[in-house]
Amino acid sequence: MFPRIPMLNYDVVVIGGGPAGMAAAIRAKELGLKVLLLDENDYLGGILPQCIHPGFGLHYFREELTGPEFASRLAKRLVELGVQYKTASRVLEITNYSDLEKVVIFTSPSGAYQAWTKAIIYTAGARERHAFEIGIIGDRVSGIYTAGEAQTLMDIYGILPGKDVVIVGSGDVGLIMARRFALEGAKVKAVIELMPYPGGLARNVMILRDFNIPLYLSHKVVEVRGKGRVERVKVMKVDENLREIPGSEFWIDADTLVVSAGLVPSVKKLKRIGVEIDPSTGGPVVNDRLETNVPGIFVAGNSLLINDLVDYVAEQGELAAEGAREFIENGGIESRKWVKVEKGENVRLLAPHYLSGDKDVYLYLRVAKPMENAELRIPEVGKEIKLPVVKPAEMLRLSLKAEEIKKAGETLTVEVVKV
Repeated sequence: MFPRIPMLNYDVVVIGGGPAGMAAAIRAKELGLKVLLLDENDYLGGILPQCIHPGFGLHYFREELTGPEFASRLAKRLVELGVQYKTASRVLEITNYSDLEKVVIFTSPSGAYQAWTKAIIYTAGARERHAFEIGIIGDRVSGIYTAGEAQTLMDIYGILPGKDVVIVGSGDVGLIMARRFALEGAKVKAVIELMPYPGGLARNVMILRDFNIPLYLSHKVVEVRGKGRVERVKVMKVDENLREIPGSEFWIDADTLVVSAGLVPSVKKLKRIGVEIDPSTGGPVVNDRLETNVPGIFVAGNSLLINDLVDYVAEQGELAAEGAREFIENGGIESRKWVKVEKGENVRLLAPHYLSGDKDVYLYLRVAKPMENAELRIPEVGKEIKLPVVKPAEMLRLSLKAEEIKKAGETLTVEVVKV
């Protein structure tokens, strides 16, 4: 098909070298598959090498690690197994010729290649929302960063982006960046949160109290002003419908604005080959093998849905590898009657979307709003789990046995209600 481009042949090509991709490649190799891992960065690990704070690995490695330590353990295992990988490699195109015949065109420092493969595990992660995407207007000045950009400057290159900082978003990344700036001697003037409740885990919200950083709930940054560099930002209060309240605006003097307004799964290349996308997650619709509607295309990690724990990301990578092995050995996932998983009361998103009933599974879900004294219910199977508190920021991971799924019939509804 591409006669001038060298041809490579694999059982599985993994696209993305973060924790999901490395875990997938490791598991696929352990299962006896010939694997190629591609990543566009100069090093493996995704964003983990710049996440120098602890809090990783409690579930996956059974001990607390920093981001670089988590990545290093996966990379070490990858090398020990002899998994072939290429960094600084950019995927240009994915072509799906048939269920067991796909081509990944990519460039690398050594040239362009076409990798023919039976299955693809897509773990390309997510992108950050930027200032214009969340409606911030004003002067086009320096000093505006996404949280990831600021984190890279500080933790990879040792550069402090600014001294007087306003952070948009109280999710875990925004809160951790608030602490990082404070530890480096910068003044964090405020953390601005659109919702009426903090977006991060309780332990990270405590950071603001520890460093005496103001948190403005039900507020938004609407404008930036400055000459050459950020000088001040305008903040407004919002009502329960998230509409701006006239007359509530005030200005905060700052030289830096850090936007931590959430992540969006990177799925453009998947859309081009017809992969169905779930509007609520922003990622693909998948079955319990993490396979999309396009046979042989598997997705894991933040390309599937935005996770709050890297442990779950790595876990999903392994699940996708096991699904790919089954797909290759059987010449495709066997035809079966799938149980569709439906979102019930106070469930904002979930995955996977279809269950086979022939294996135990994990459901990953998030609630739409905080709730105390809650109960997670699946009426079709009589499952009820009491939860003291649920928050949109905290992903719920629900274990379902195969025999429970078989009781469900055609659909299975997950709901979170107040007791």
